[in-house]
Amino acid sequence: MKRSLLLLSFFMFIESTTIAQISFPSYYSNDFQLTSPGAMKFGLYGFDNPAAINYLHQPDLYLTVSEAKGRWKDFNRWGVFFATPNAGFGFIHQKLPDGYVTDYRLSFARGTPQLSTGFSIGWSRGETRLVNRSTHVSFGVLGRPNAYFSLGLVGTTNLGHGGSEGVVDAAVRPFGNEKVAFFADYAIQSGQTFSDGGWSVGAATELLPGVRVTGRYFDTKAFTIGFQLSLGNAGVGTQMHYDKNSNYAYSTHAIRLGAYDRTVLAKFGKKSKYLELNMFGPVKYRRFMYFDNSKTLADLLATIDAAKEDPSVAGIAINTSGMNVDREIAWELREKLRDFQSTGKHVVVFIDRPNITVYHFASVADKIVMDTQGMIQLEGYIAGRTFLKGTLEKVGIGYDEWRFFKYKSAYESFSRETMSDADREQRQELVNAYYRLAKEEISAARGFSPDQFDAMVNTEMVFLPQHALERKLVDTLGRWETVKEVIKQLEGKEKRYVERNALAEFNLPKDNRWGEKPKIAVIYALGACAMDEGIKARTLVKDVEAAVNDRMVKAIVLRVDSPGGDPMASDYIAEALKKAKGKKPVIVSQGAVAASGGYWLSMYADTIVAAPNTITGSIGVIGGWMYDKGLKEKLGITTDHVKAGEHADLGFGFALPFIGVGIPDRNLTAEERSRMETFIKTLYTDFVGKVASGREMKAEEIEALAQGRVWSGSDGKKNGLVDVLGGLETAIEIAKERAGLKDKDVTIVEMPKAGLLDFSILMPKLLGFEIAQPDPLVEHLKFRLKNNGIPMPILPLEDMDLTRMY
Repeated sequence: MKRSLLLLSFFMFIESTTIAQISFPSYYSNDFQLTSPGAMKFGLYGFDNPAAINYLHQPDLYLTVSEAKGRWKDFNRWGVFFATPNAGFGFIHQKLPDGYVTDYRLSFARGTPQLSTGFSIGWSRGETRLVNRSTHVSFGVLGRPNAYFSLGLVGTTNLGHGGSEGVVDAAVRPFGNEKVAFFADYAIQSGQTFSDGGWSVGAATELLPGVRVTGRYFDTKAFTIGFQLSLGNAGVGTQMHYDKNSNYAYSTHAIRLGAYDRTVLAKFGKKSKYLELNMFGPVKYRRFMYFDNSKTLADLLATIDAAKEDPSVAGIAINTSGMNVDREIAWELREKLRDFQSTGKHVVVFIDRPNITVYHFASVADKIVMDTQGMIQLEGYIAGRTFLKGTLEKVGIGYDEWRFFKYKSAYESFSRETMSDADREQRQELVNAYYRLAKEEISAARGFSPDQFDAMVNTEMVFLPQHALERKLVDTLGRWETVKEVIKQLEGKEKRYVERNALAEFNLPKDNRWGEKPKIAVIYALGACAMDEGIKARTLVKDVEAAVNDRMVKAIVLRVDSPGGDPMASDYIAEALKKAKGKKPVIVSQGAVAASGGYWLSMYADTIVAAPNTITGSIGVIGGWMYDKGLKEKLGITTDHVKAGEHADLGFGFALPFIGVGIPDRNLTAEERSRMETFIKTLYTDFVGKVASGREMKAEEIEALAQGRVWSGSDGKKNGLVDVLGGLETAIEIAKERAGLKDKDVTIVEMPKAGLLDFSILMPKLLGFEIAQPDPLVEHLKFRLKNNGIPMPILPLEDMDLTRMY
């Protein structure tokens, strides 16, 4: 209805304009168009509809020549059209009997994939009086509400002399892609009746990438047949024009240079490239908008996938020097590289001083090159803790642990001097799971027997270059430059390196799909579960709700990397996801740690995906109380108070210097502690019941897995806490399938949006000093004090890698 009113208003404006001859090139006088502007590619780069250049992805140059007034080499009529995204310039030069005229247009456009608007100004030079030319302006709109339909409007009017022209063009893609499009257009000038306007209809096909055939029929009974061939960053085209008697009249020819375009030649091209990946630094989840060149998990997965699909890429060369990655993300990337190799392409990895996590990642390679001064450490895995009980006692801080569940050990750091038997048991199972995974995958990749691997870890552990070569841990010794020689031997010829931006996936034009692609929202819940820090539940819940309410978001993937924390913060997000279920698929991807409150975040998902080495589970609640036990006196601090209410002084105390959080003057009474025990056990029962509901299991079954027990992802898959083993990409693929988008092109929307700048890193660099990464134990102590006395489903914050949380 809105479109109909817009069209009606548009034509009423044109017909009501004062009768005057137009003094600019009319729409149908342009014989360089193969189709109407919105039907194929980008029209004439703003010369016909300025809104079309919004969809251009790279600078492009289009050169045309017409044989209408002589042979093409006489250059009697030719055009040049150049555009970059959102701006274009073009002109058509034409010889006249007594000179020439050149018509120029400068265009600008802005918009979204669904709607673009544009503006252009045109002027002429030469014998303008002979062909009635004056300065004019055009306003254009190009709407593509979905993959199947396009509607364009252009209004052009003279400046000062009156006269105007209106054009409407519509196109339909029956298959929702570039393969076939049917189009029609209509133009009317001021002073004409509706029946006097001109029109054309036609079709464009692209059955092979970059090979396009067009046909167009005009109301004058003339018609054209066109052909375009894309060669990648260049292309050629021709169009034959036939008169009303179906006799051949003349041809126009074109050459295109600049922007990368789909091309059938890509399928037959040689695999001449290797993607170069420098893995120096941390792999994070999100990147700040400015001054942040960090690698992110999502970008790396997309890059490897693009290299897999690019027919010109033969392999990937990876430099792991300085690589900082946790075991779970390393496993995800390794799995993605295995998928890459399934196409017959190769992976070559350079290492210098890898630990077992980085070597596990590198072992996927077809060839491993080791630095001549490097060293491999196959140290195994350890899960240790630092205990502060003695320190707290020495400084005069008391700690009362409220622990009522066997494996819930989050506060042992403050209450004990060594691990409890239960914590030792569960942590041993975790490191055993990590070890088994590395042992199986490294041995399979490098051809070791299980006994050989055990011997290398337990007997040798450290491997210098020659020793590593002899033990077949690596294939070649050398520096990063040596990798090129290894690739040459592997491939039989030299291959050139390319970066991410050179891959075809990131250079293809935007015209393969009209409108906005369906979206998958990837929402990150990172860090401690808290209302205004860590996962920032107060604002994160708004992101979940926004994803639910966005009609273009077809599924939600929640990436959880959290040890838990405040149950209220966890429940904010869990309840929002529960409400989303049934409306949209909800898939959870668990990172390195998704336990306790992190599992609370996960429990209502349609599917829970975890890596084999994820820490999951820990369904339990714990609490504790820090209080003054002599520190105040040692510091010479005194406090005093008045109160109304028997328990009003429970949290009263003094602020700890430098940390800035308070320490209460006293411990709980027996009555107060009893009430806390009741609260914790009630919260635990509620937690178990919620998990049972979310997992569609009996409460008794969850209770058998609970008591705060942590599990590896692989064990979680066996006991029902996890549905599928995999990483973020696995979760996204499941989300697409559940949303009916399997094998469809989608847009991944990451939420919440990253900040503009990382001031904590940028400012120290500008001022010339460095700030050390936050110490997890100190962060845990501050978090504990800030939430003193609040029962929580939480793991020790020492189990988190804080460098990934940005």
